[in-house]
Amino acid sequence: MNFQTLRTYLLSKPEALEDFPFGPDAYVYKVQDKMFALLYEKDGKARINLKCDPQQAVELRDVFSAVIAGYHMNKTHWNTVLLDGDVPDGELERMVDHSYRLIFQKLTRAQKRYLSTRYSDKELCAE
Repeated sequence: MNFQTLRTYLLSKPEALEDFPFGPDAYVYKVQDKMFALLYEKDGKARINLKCDPQQAVELRDVFSAVIAGYHMNKTHWNTVLLDGDVPDGELERMVDHSYRLIFQKLTRAQKRYLSTRYSDKELCAE
């Protein structure tokens, strides 16, 4: 998946906002002011940082060479995915959905209720 296609997918998540708190080259994606993705380029390669369940994070690193511990993030809870690597588009979308879901689950009851009244469980990546 290329940078622009992934950017479009990230912005398709309910109430997702694109922000640039770390400068113009670091695309931060938030829901209810909580980050679920960071899209950027390093050494000429597009990458994305995604939140992940700790056990699943390690498993993904074992399966895909393009998945590494989160760059400049908590390496237990975040993975970095190289976009020109061996991760299929469908799996990358699943990882984005998983990251979004983890952030959604940490929202306040009022924030969840606000989103749940406007979007389906499927749109919210709810299990």
